[in-house]
Amino acid sequence: MKQYEAVIQTIEKLGGAATLGQLYRETLKIKECQWKTKTPFASIRRITQTRKEIYKIRPGLYGLVKCRIENETNGLIVETEHNKDSKEILEFNHSYYQGLLLIIGNLRGFKTFAPNQDKNKKFIKTTIGEIRTIKTLPNFSHPNLVQRSSTIDAIWFNQREMPHSFFEIEYSTDIQNSLLKFNDLQDFYARMIIVADKSRKREYENKIRFSSFNDIKKRVLFLNYTSLYRQYENILEQEKFEVIL
Repeated sequence: MKQYEAVIQTIEKLGGAATLGQLYRETLKIKECQWKTKTPFASIRRITQTRKEIYKIRPGLYGLVKCRIENETNGLIVETEHNKDSKEILEFNHSYYQGLLLIIGNLRGFKTFAPNQDKNKKFIKTTIGEIRTIKTLPNFSHPNLVQRSSTIDAIWFNQREMPHSFFEIEYSTDIQNSLLKFNDLQDFYARMIIVADKSRKREYENKIRFSSFNDIKKRVLFLNYTSLYRQYENILEQEKFEVIL
């Protein structure tokens, strides 16, 4: 079996769409295909980007052309200039990048949390609730501060159940609202990261300059979607053949 055939077979086995992480893990299990290379992940990535039978749904997420209608029925819709502001695209993008943050946190050994209101949102063939590792926020501080953090899009906790990183995903909502949350949580020794499209960085920079955010403006970081995806890809490669989503 040729390498590209193994990748196509794997995507089909996974229901017509798959993340790179799933492809890295499952494609190499096909015994009929030989990967005579020290960089099989790079070969899989190249195949997803060049074969006409495969199309990109999102960075790191690919589908089979013959399954495109079925994928779209299940909400896996390619973003275009015409639909980018639709409710379906906005909701999918939010849960997709939220899922990536949780997966990266899991692979790095953190306990991960996402709001209960998001637990039933889809991430490909699973849900946000199934990816996060804890269902209830640890009582890491005063009740009002724990409650304030309960709507943060993704939180990584260390082994002492203290917050390591707070992430807010801003696809269409006002970045200022996330900065206000971070401002209330500033007394914790934790990273605060706005995740958004690179086109919104100037908006972020303008908002963080408000005097109200003087205490946190040197602590909050901006991470664009492309950088998030690349870090997801890098950590998968570091995991070698033991990637588990």
